[in-house]
This record gives sequence, C-alpha cells and structure tokens, in this order.
Amino acid sequence: MGKRRPARGLDARSHELLLGLVRLHIATGEPISSRTLSKQSGQTLSPASIRNIMAELEEQGYVAQPHASAGRVPTDRGYRYYVDTLVADFEARPSRADEEVIQRSLFSDPTVTGEDVLARASHVLSNLSSHVGIVLSPPLSRDILQHIEFIRLEARRVLVVTVSRTGLVRNFVVRMDEDIPPGELDRTANYIIENFAGRSLTDIRVELLRRMSEEQRLYDRLLKNALVLCNQDLSASVPETDVYVDGAANMLDTPEFADTARMRAIFRMFEEKGRLVKILNACLSQSETARGVVVQIGMEHHVPGLRDCAIVTAPYHYRHDSVGSLTVVGPTRMKYGRVMRLVGYMARMFNQLLDDTTKSPFPPALVGQPGGPIQVVNLQGGSLLGS
Repeated sequence: MGKRRPARGLDARSHELLLGLVRLHIATGEPISSRTLSKQSGQTLSPASIRNIMAELEEQGYVAQPHASAGRVPTDRGYRYYVDTLVADFEARPSRADEEVIQRSLFSDPTVTGEDVLARASHVLSNLSSHVGIVLSPPLSRDILQHIEFIRLEARRVLVVTVSRTGLVRNFVVRMDEDIPPGELDRTANYIIENFAGRSLTDIRVELLRRMSEEQRLYDRLLKNALVLCNQDLSASVPETDVYVDGAANMLDTPEFADTARMRAIFRMFEEKGRLVKILNACLSQSETARGVVVQIGMEHHVPGLRDCAIVTAPYHYRHDSVGSLTVVGPTRMKYGRVMRLVGYMARMFNQLLDDTTKSPFPPALVGQPGGPIQVVNLQGGSLLGS
C-alpha cells in the first residue's frame, strides 16, 4: 500500500489540533474558532495557545482565515495532511449497514444486466456518500469477450454485437472493403468464440496477427475475416468507455457551491463525459494509493472547474489489469474516511467477481453462453440482445 509521509515540521500538538480542526469543519461547515477547538481537542491548552499554533499552521499553508474576525478552515494542504493520516491507518471495510446496502442493491437480483449493475453502482455511491457517484465501464478494447455476433445488414456493412464478461452488451456497425456472406460471418464468429472467449479485443487482434505470421500455411479466408472484423477502428462507431454519473444534483445542497457560475462549470464537467474519463484516468495514473483508493484534493487534479472538489477513485481489475473505475466527486469538505471505505470496498467487490472464473461476474440476464443464439430486436441503438 503506497502512502505519503506525514508532512514535516508538525509537532504532536500541531498535528492533533490540525486533525481536530479538519474534523470539526467537515462536520459543521463553519470556520472553527480557537475557543471551540480548545473545548473539543481534549488538550490542556488555552485558547491563546491554540491561536498561536493556528497562526503557525496558517503560515505553513495548512489553514486559512476567511476574514479577520472568523475562525479558521482547512486549506487543500490541510485536507491533504488529514487524508494522509487516514491512509496510514486506513480501515478497509465500510460499516455493516453500508455493506448491506451495497450487496442488496448490486448483487442480489439475478435478473439485472451488467449495465444495470454499473448504473446502480453509481447510484449507490451517490446515495451513501451524498455526493456524485461515477462509474467507468471497461473500455471496449480491453473488456473481456464472452460472446460475439456478426450480422450482415447490407453489402459491406456488418453489425457487430459483443457481450462482455461483465454482462455489457455493445453494438456497432463496421464497413468492410468487400462483402462477406452471412454464412462466413457465422463461421467467423464461432471461430472467435471457440478460440478467444475470455480475452480482450486487443489480445484477440494480437493473437490473430501472430497466428497469421506463424502459420502462413493455415492462413485462410476465415482467419482473414476474423482479423479484419476485430481490427476495425471502433472509436468512431461506439464510445470506448461508458460513463455512469449519478447524484450531480447533490452539489446543489452544498453551501460551497452556492455560486451559480461555479455550479454551471461543475455541471458542464459532468456532461462532458469524454473529458471526465480523461480526468479520472489521469487521477489513477498519477497518484499514490491507499489499498487502491486514490484521493485528489483541490487543484491536485489540475482541473480548474473542480478546484473546490475532491475526487476519490479506485480502479477495478481483471487479471491484474485495470479495466474500469468507481469514483465519488464532492466538495473538499467531505467525510473522506467513509467515502474512501465505500469506494475501496465496491472496487474490491468488482475485483472478486471479475476474477471468479466459475461464474459470470454480474447477474447474467443478457449474458448468453458461447455459441448461443442472439436475436436482434433494435438496430437504432440500445440493447440488441433478447433472451
């Protein structure tokens, strides 16, 4: 588990007072006076002594005073110190009540689809944290293939339907250089399922190229069709990653975002899902983690529109590769401990389910068996699978 070292230069009294101030400010949303801190800290320090320590912490950038007659509030640096202290003694499990909500909402209904689980996960994160919940699905190129179907629409246009191990159903149309008869498309799909089910499209492409180069004598039309269909540039046909956002309206109940212009900027951020994916992926790639949980505060994530927000995110994995993430976005004044436990626990649940090779990871309402029938019910978008 990676963690930052505690900031240097803080003695035991400053350390305890700073943590106490952060906790009180998170709970109340108000600047904390030295007198209040004296009553709540449990230390035998006078308000005057505490004021001196607070002045030193302000000089060091850990706290700020909104105006001369007010108490003090944590800065981003103060929150960072607080979070790093939590990381050093991080409790991995959420409360039993939160665990029960997660289990009941996500994994108890055998009729829901993988897409439903991801959407519900964003709602659960939002509901339990009272902030914004975001879930990124596995990218199409890295999602684990369970079933694939090629359906000829017209000459040189083929509908590709994929069912992933996570139960996600995706469909997109590819244009071919030459027409492929329906019978050949069926044989190609069966070949891919029989040889490559349980692997990602990226891995499948690599393996097809290897087979072509090492087994030239076996290279035939079937192998060529499989490579052409799996080697399409899908970025223009289907989003690489689906984004599920829930609870943006929770920001309206937060005093920190009473400013209308600031609120509009944040809502625009949540609507620009492509940009949101880049932000969250950057958070995961640049930060140290607490059992997989990443916390970025204020401008640590370098996103001006979210300068007053904290991002708590964790990846979920399949076979040690990160394939998606779960995130909570809220004001910097958030209950970091609880949010970190929620995000971390749900990510670990996804990890366990994806790594369980004895069963489909999510309730498999739309997950067919390899080679099973797929029925086209709608060619204009949405799910293309029928049971």
